[in-house]
Amino acid sequence: MLRSLSIRNVALVEELTLTFDAGLHVMTGETGAGKSIVVDAVSLVLGGRADRELIRTGTDRAAVEAVFEVADDDPVLAFLAEKEIACDGLVTLYRELTRAGRNLCRVCGVVVPVTVLRETGALLMDIHGQHEAQFLMDDRFHLKYLDDSGDEKHQELLAQTDAACHAFLQCHRRYAKLVRENNEKTYRMESLKRSLAELDKAQLKAGEEAALIRERDQGRHAEKIDRALTEARMQLAEGEANALDLLRPARSALQGISALGEDFERLSARLESAYYELEEINYELASLQEKQDFSPSRAEQIESRLDVIRRTLRKYGATEEEALAEQERMQEEYDRYESMDAEVARLAAEDRGLLSAYRALARQLTEARRALAKRFEERLTAQLKELGMEKTVFEVVFAPPPESRPPMPQPTGDDSVAFYISPNPGEPLKPLSKIASGGELSRLMLALKSIEAERNGVGSMVFDEIDTGISGRMAQVVAEKMALIAARRQVICVTHLPQIAAMADHQLLVEKRVTGERTNTTVRTLTREERVGEVARMLGGADGSGESARSHAAHMLRMAKEGKVRRGGE
Repeated sequence: MLRSLSIRNVALVEELTLTFDAGLHVMTGETGAGKSIVVDAVSLVLGGRADRELIRTGTDRAAVEAVFEVADDDPVLAFLAEKEIACDGLVTLYRELTRAGRNLCRVCGVVVPVTVLRETGALLMDIHGQHEAQFLMDDRFHLKYLDDSGDEKHQELLAQTDAACHAFLQCHRRYAKLVRENNEKTYRMESLKRSLAELDKAQLKAGEEAALIRERDQGRHAEKIDRALTEARMQLAEGEANALDLLRPARSALQGISALGEDFERLSARLESAYYELEEINYELASLQEKQDFSPSRAEQIESRLDVIRRTLRKYGATEEEALAEQERMQEEYDRYESMDAEVARLAAEDRGLLSAYRALARQLTEARRALAKRFEERLTAQLKELGMEKTVFEVVFAPPPESRPPMPQPTGDDSVAFYISPNPGEPLKPLSKIASGGELSRLMLALKSIEAERNGVGSMVFDEIDTGISGRMAQVVAEKMALIAARRQVICVTHLPQIAAMADHQLLVEKRVTGERTNTTVRTLTREERVGEVARMLGGADGSGESARSHAAHMLRMAKEGKVRRGGE
């Protein structure tokens, strides 16, 4: 349950801290005092829409913090454990807005995305806003109301159907894309075949272009290279006074004394090594000179090959490596097209299998929903009877399946439902969205929330002006229903009805005061005597000081207390 709520610089609230307990909390006050501000603050800290207009005029930031007490087995603790957020029985939610656009969210002191704040808040508190009843006017939401009333087994079936639908749709998209590619593959395969043949004929090799350019450049300087090689060979070994002949006497002289000392031996070895190195160089020079073939025919071959390489690279890549990689990619694509018929057949079988699995779950879900709809009708009818709509007939109507082809799989299954009612005896059932009045919608929504409270739902519920369109005897009925819900859940209710106010376990007064030149909204818990005055005011006793109004208010408070004691003992 919600234990405390701290609000700072939200709309007309400068700074406010509220504490809460179990039972029914009612917030009352004059119209325009700022009751909706507290609800907006709660919505904000639960991850609702962040509107910078909520930031108090003259300030740069607004902040709301809510502290919830939870049981050891509360689902929110398991959820937070998955997010690696540790809590010790108290879950703290924090939200801060700035005019600069910063949106800071924390759960138990850990900074989180707003989505995590919203998911956490949904496990802790449910807000029924004054406009939420309008969702009942939209048939698209009726299926969710029905499913929400189902037990854990029903929720598991919903999850399985959703998973089966997504698995099918994912496969079906791949299958449809592959079929389109398969239908269009003939032209693409011909294009690939021509390109692969061209690349295969070109026989590209990595680094070949650079090697040919070097060879061509050498050919252009053939005479210079030949003269240089000849001169080098003459100086090393073939001239009358060549280097090798000059080294031989020095080599022999040092070999004669190498045994007489380490220095002689070392120098003799180095000279020996130099001699053989020069001899090896001479052999390589001779080999290079023999290989030099700078005939016009070779030059023509080089230019022809370079032309082939460059024409190929202009189409398939800047370098041989890129062109070879493109050749490999195109070959893989061509091979894939060649085996595509088999892949289409495989995906078609997988597509049919996943669709069959979805349809089987969707049929189970339809059967489960029809059985659930009967129980839902009975439970809602019983709730409506307690809310003064005892003559109302309520029915969940399933839309007939299409006569032609089955519908495309949907995450929620194949069903479409709408709520039908007949508020008055003798009148035919008609869509709820066509005939329900404001008061009927409010009571229908309260009936739905009552059913929800019977299940293991969230620990706290907020009702923002659930009394829309309700007055007279029905106000007392609604007040008693609110008290019944509060026996199972912590309830916070904003109301204008004195009957609901009288039924409260805790009554908070919202007031708007002007201090200096600033308006500030404050909230305080009323004493027993103060409650008499406030309920009297709500009854129409001006400022609540009239004796008749106060007497009536005191009577209402006394009767409400006795009624709760009586129901508690039953």
